[in-house]
Amino acid sequence: MDLGFSLASYFVLVLTLLYILNVLKSWNKNDVRNYPPGPRCLPLIGNLHQMDLRKLDVTLLELAKKYGPVYSVRMGMRRIVVLAGYETVKDALVNHAEDFGERGVPTVFKTLDKGMGMIFSNGENWKVMRRFTISTLRDFGMGKSTIEEKIADECAYLNSYFASFKGKPFDKSMILKSAVANIIVAILLGNRMEYDDPQFKRLLRLANEYIRLLNSPMVSMVNAFPFLRIFPGSHKTIERNVREVIDFIQKTFVEHLKNLDENDQRSLIDVFLVKQKEESGNSQSYFHDENLTILVRNLFTAGMETTSNTMRWGLLLMIKYPEIQEKVQEEISRVIGSAQPMYSHRGQMHFTNVVIHEIQRFADIAALNLGHETAKDVTFKGYFIPKGTYIVPFLTSVLKDKTQFEKPDEFYPQHFLDSKGNFIKKDAFMPFSAGRRACAGETLARMELFIFFTSLLQKFTFCPPPGVTNVDLTPAPGTRIPKPHMICAMPRF
Repeated sequence: MDLGFSLASYFVLVLTLLYILNVLKSWNKNDVRNYPPGPRCLPLIGNLHQMDLRKLDVTLLELAKKYGPVYSVRMGMRRIVVLAGYETVKDALVNHAEDFGERGVPTVFKTLDKGMGMIFSNGENWKVMRRFTISTLRDFGMGKSTIEEKIADECAYLNSYFASFKGKPFDKSMILKSAVANIIVAILLGNRMEYDDPQFKRLLRLANEYIRLLNSPMVSMVNAFPFLRIFPGSHKTIERNVREVIDFIQKTFVEHLKNLDENDQRSLIDVFLVKQKEESGNSQSYFHDENLTILVRNLFTAGMETTSNTMRWGLLLMIKYPEIQEKVQEEISRVIGSAQPMYSHRGQMHFTNVVIHEIQRFADIAALNLGHETAKDVTFKGYFIPKGTYIVPFLTSVLKDKTQFEKPDEFYPQHFLDSKGNFIKKDAFMPFSAGRRACAGETLARMELFIFFTSLLQKFTFCPPPGVTNVDLTPAPGTRIPKPHMICAMPRF
């Protein structure tokens, strides 16, 4: 038996070594003609040894300088094509929207979203959920005065909270998340939640940790090597957090179902449940409980994180550049006075509009964009990209494109000003991405940013805590989120 076991083991070992040698021999031979160029790969790990997972945007920018606007890398066993620069990204997402229109789904989300909801779905499910979401958001006031009023009402709660510190230092991060989250919560659930509500605070903490951990090196490794899912790590924490959020959502829509009035639909959940009842006899319907759960989770997280983090950047930049803050406040006083700022004021407030655009460009919250995937074999810019290739439409390379922005690495509002001091639109301004996969809530986010930002600067002047002379604009490691910091909100009147 020992001899048999030894021979069998020896045979398996020889086969394994031959397989590894074959992989080593062929690893860097490109089996696709005219495939985009890229750095030489190592067996199994690909280009991971060349990637700073804490500053992936910096690494990808450097590679674009060397290999051009269309290049390839391997993250573990997965091939990735990176699109860099405004012209290239726009060409792919707008002019070749169908070719590059599928969503690339990282390993972690294959488990979490199961191809449902809106963000990480494809095919007919994505089309139905996106159409439903945009239609419902519009019905509940996106782009209209009804949602303006909800945001304005929330500003009153936010201003009151800021005022409660009486000019003393405080951390603004969670309260900004609470205020922004309440807008999407009002749409999803039909009512806002109090800032001190334990359930609301727990949901915000879970969402905050979820976003932070998605940028962790361990999650990047799991996406590169799916078999690592079986081991402990931050990806397991994400799964536990998501399960807790799902439990809350399911309890919520069960309550909505109990009190559902088809003639008085007060929330997105109500609208979905009515649609579900209408299609109850259709076994192919996409309006089922699991899709609703994942859609609500998608919208809650997406509707809170990017806007609140952009607001955090906005206030930090006003502290860094008090002369710009003062100029915005002068325009607010001249155009609005003491009235409640509304989105309709933006056409008269060129400088404020310019500053908000530059905050978004500089913040670069969605640096790598959400991954896309080729829907079919594509020939693009002279390169052949096979169907199913994971695509990174690299938004940092767009928002920092030197051919489009004079000082791409600086906060420079003049990027959006013409010679007469008027706001000018720039096609390279793509913080919400572009094409068929652009952010479904873009209009809502624009309204929130304008109304929240102008309301806060109308009521307060922001400055650093006493003794702080250096305002650090370096993002937290592995993210495009400001480092934790304290601010002072000094009442203006």
